[in-house]
Amino acid sequence: MKASFRLGRIAGVPVGVNWSVLVIFALIAWGLAANQFPRSYPDRSPVAYTLAGLAAAVVFFVGLLAHEVSHAVVAKRNGLTVDGITLWLFGGVAELKGEPRDPGAELRISGVGPLVSLLIGAFFGAIAVVLALAGQGGLLLGVMAWLAGINVLLAVFNVLPAAPLDGGRLLRAAVWKATGDRTRASVVAARAGWVLGALLIGLGLWQFLSGVGFGGLWLALIGWFLIGAAGVEERQARAGSALRGIRVGDVMTPQPQTASADMTVADFVDHYLFAYRHSALPLTAEGRPTGLVTLDRVRGVPADRRASTTLAEVACRADQLVLAQPGEQLNDLLPRLSECADGRALVVTDNGQLAGIISPSDISRAVQRGSLRTNQPTPTAPPG
Repeated sequence: MKASFRLGRIAGVPVGVNWSVLVIFALIAWGLAANQFPRSYPDRSPVAYTLAGLAAAVVFFVGLLAHEVSHAVVAKRNGLTVDGITLWLFGGVAELKGEPRDPGAELRISGVGPLVSLLIGAFFGAIAVVLALAGQGGLLLGVMAWLAGINVLLAVFNVLPAAPLDGGRLLRAAVWKATGDRTRASVVAARAGWVLGALLIGLGLWQFLSGVGFGGLWLALIGWFLIGAAGVEERQARAGSALRGIRVGDVMTPQPQTASADMTVADFVDHYLFAYRHSALPLTAEGRPTGLVTLDRVRGVPADRRASTTLAEVACRADQLVLAQPGEQLNDLLPRLSECADGRALVVTDNGQLAGIISPSDISRAVQRGSLRTNQPTPTAPPG
């Protein structure tokens, strides 16, 4: 999930927000200000309801950010690199690079988020109790009570044993500990996520068709997201198992054909398109990659504009490139391949010189070879 804009850094981790957060923020603030608070606390001014709704929504997202920051901090303490934190429509995600080294690390990283949400809920719940005992039954009490309830609900939902929720990670840690097989544990957690997603879709559609309201459609949407994410996790787990121990340099296409960023699209079509079998060419300057052009990007240029359009104008820019080094584990590269829409990575040496390129077909061949390797029967000693 890409961040639309950055908020800064917390605990050394870049924090960003996707535009979709505005949707859920508006829905929460509007639902509280226009419905829940007026019903529970009548005879207040519209301004008071609006301010209360906005304040509750802001604090909720601050708590959500604290949830993700806790994942990032514990992950860093357990030896993982955290590329960033992004808040989006369905909450937040801490972008971890690599995998926990053992079930204990998985347990710590996954469990701290729901724990933080639970503590936040308890904090606001305590404030609500104090306000109620003091006879303060106004909007402030309503805001505190809502924040307490939503954070506890967030903690409970996140510990459901289904990937990609934190509870799915906890389930994976437990199965991993019991079986010693991380891939099997990941598959179990992913399939549990698929089951939970299907149940939420069924429940949501039933609620909507029963006339309960549009909240049922929201449940169904969450279920649909869980099914999709669980499927991706299972495929990644199986691919990761097949690719374990394989380095980037083992599968890359070395010394690929390159092109100049100043070349026009027309020259590329006339002289490069049919001369080379590759569907993507790196753009370089003094041997260093400056971009990446693909056939899909070239096709998007109208024929009458090809002579006046340079490859630099249509290429994946330098700041969008996914770079790797030959000695890097291929499994560590896979999560980064989605950072550029072209789905390719350029391999560079320590001094930044282009050494190779990795395409989806290279990954597929590596997975196929790795699958054959992992499925081979264990050799047995000859008799005697």
